[in-house]
Amino acid sequence: MGRASRRGRDLLERQVRVTIWGTRGSQAAPGPDTVRYGGNTSCIEVCAVPDARVVLDAGTGMRLLGVHLAPEVRRIDVLLTHLHMDHIQGLGFFAPLFVPDFEVHIWGPASATLDLRTRLTRYMSPPLFPVRLPELPCDLHVHDLHAAPVAVPGLSVRAALVCHPGATVGYRLDGASGSLAYLPDHEPVMVSAKFAESPEWCSGLEIAAGVDVLIHDAQYTDAEYRDRVGWGHSTMAHTLAFAQLAHVKRLVPFHYDPAHDDDMLDAFFAEVIAEAGGAFTIEPAREGATIEIG
Repeated sequence: MGRASRRGRDLLERQVRVTIWGTRGSQAAPGPDTVRYGGNTSCIEVCAVPDARVVLDAGTGMRLLGVHLAPEVRRIDVLLTHLHMDHIQGLGFFAPLFVPDFEVHIWGPASATLDLRTRLTRYMSPPLFPVRLPELPCDLHVHDLHAAPVAVPGLSVRAALVCHPGATVGYRLDGASGSLAYLPDHEPVMVSAKFAESPEWCSGLEIAAGVDVLIHDAQYTDAEYRDRVGWGHSTMAHTLAFAQLAHVKRLVPFHYDPAHDDDMLDAFFAEVIAEAGGAFTIEPAREGATIEIG
């Protein structure tokens, strides 16, 4: 193999690949009206090395990820943004958790009074779930997040608290081929209504600044938001303003409202992309889509 061929192979192997398994927010919405954008709740797979995966949130899309997981994978790191049900409901149906000695790490925010393991055990136990967290046969490790970056296979991960009800974080992942920020539940306008005038107060900006790909909450229309202020989500206008302030290269709107069907989203994004002016690429999240970073 020539030097150029080897270099091309090495670059491909280091490229970060992102696969979307769940795009919906608040509640799963499967059905004939959501097949193009997807009906499962938040779940993103990040591949930076062949034998490990990072999983962003554990919504209902996590079950399909477990079914289609590459056989060479030996370690999973699950990064939870928060513990609302639409972000953890797939956890008990994730196949690797039931494989003896399979290495699984779950990372997420603690509350002011309880650590992450205790909080997760409230869900993974009767009467909400038949299997208790300590009964899982995998090699399970549960970690409270802190301010310091975390190293996982092929990636450096940094978390920061963001504006959403309850203890909620966003994530920045830096790999050999580029960077990804993930803020699926985020209401930055609650902290700073005019981002550009006070960027130092803008929730989430520290982890999104300059990333190659930003996956961001875009749940509401402007009209819907007027009755939902403080619920922890963004309009598309908020998302565009945030992405512009952060100087991102590609924006992936995400966390669609369960009431927004495919036809509505088609029309909505056609208008948004036409009005955005090309400051960055806009690629609406679609279940099953793959994004290459780098």
